[in-house]
Amino acid sequence: MLRIGPYSLKNRLVIAPMAGVTDRPFRKLCRQFGAGYAVSEMLASKPELWQTPKSMWRMNFEGESAPIAVQIAGGDPAMMAEAARFNVSRGAQIIDINMGCPKKKVCKADAGSALLRDEALVQRILEAVVNAVDVPVTLKTRTGWSPDNNNAIRIARIAEAAGIRALTLHGRSRACGFIDGTVEYDSIKAVKAAVSIPVIANGDIDSPQKAKAVLDYTGADAVMIGRAAQGRPWIFRDADFFFETNRLPDAPSVSEVATLLCAHLDDHYSLYGEFTGVRSARKHIGWYTEGLPEGELFRDALNLLDNTAAQFAAVQHYFSQLADRYERLPVEAYRFDGGHELFGSPTTLH
Repeated sequence: MLRIGPYSLKNRLVIAPMAGVTDRPFRKLCRQFGAGYAVSEMLASKPELWQTPKSMWRMNFEGESAPIAVQIAGGDPAMMAEAARFNVSRGAQIIDINMGCPKKKVCKADAGSALLRDEALVQRILEAVVNAVDVPVTLKTRTGWSPDNNNAIRIARIAEAAGIRALTLHGRSRACGFIDGTVEYDSIKAVKAAVSIPVIANGDIDSPQKAKAVLDYTGADAVMIGRAAQGRPWIFRDADFFFETNRLPDAPSVSEVATLLCAHLDDHYSLYGEFTGVRSARKHIGWYTEGLPEGELFRDALNLLDNTAAQFAAVQHYFSQLADRYERLPVEAYRFDGGHELFGSPTTLH
């Protein structure tokens, strides 16, 4: 069983921190459907940003179960240490450091995966944050700045020496972004063999079969699932079932999905309010209905609605009509392709 400091997680399944996606309502839903651990959306280390509406939404953990894990991002050791202290004072029980985000606006601020170019700075940031708080500190990172500059093992060893309690490794470099290039799991396997702290494997884990294959190949302590959970939070329940039985469960019923989406929307609206709630919910509804019959027409009409009551009613109507035709979600909409190839191009590890 995976442990992070004093916390024992119930399984080996983690929902990835995704900006604009893994807010409180979505984290709670993923936990409900079997994710053993969830990390917040990325929070900036700059104090002037902590009181913005976006940051306040991201720092809302009402009703979440322990451990509460908060991800912070930045490139200044002192500011990162202060951000860690601030979030612990607001209830964070684990601090996660982002050194994996490949977005240009993050890297231009010398944060996220841009930090992988400067191993000495990585060490200073990790040591500053670990020494600043009395809760476990974890790290999420990538294989390196580019495929030709793979320093995953060195970063992992720096992290372990600094007191990092668990490491999540995405099997792409910063240059590969989110989807360019095949994820290569050899780096994750090598890092797991090189350090004694828990290692969580991340990158293109899009089905229960893929989750098990990655665990078996890399020897990682857990897998982190990101985009594949968008609109399909039950992937964690399915993966847990597959780990136990080596079988896939039945697809969820249409009525089950309608009920959980409506509950998701209720919680979403309660967090964001009317104006932001109706707009930010559109992407979630879009993911739930992707691949479903007449889903594209429904989403086109949905985007014209500008109040939560109309949006909620439209979702209920769509799924009511769908339930008249199907007992369960059509398999082609529910199942991920889940290509099981694990190996990308050979990479030189340092």
